[in-house]
Amino acid sequence: MVDKNEVKGGAKEAGGKVKEAAGNVTNDRDMQAEGKVDQAEGKTQKNYGKVKDAVKDQSGSH
Repeated sequence: MVDKNEVKGGAKEAGGKVKEAAGNVTNDRDMQAEGKVDQAEGKTQKNYGKVKDAVKDQSGSH
């Protein structure tokens, strides 16, 4: 089962990619940086969800 953190993190990461791309098009360095930060936060949250899910699988509790 997919943990909600994986879903939310994936969405934040995707949004960050869009924000970074928009910053590239408009040459807005602040938006580019915000996009990169959002991607990093999203990736971290997604990985947290994966670890949390793996621990649940190992412990046998769902």
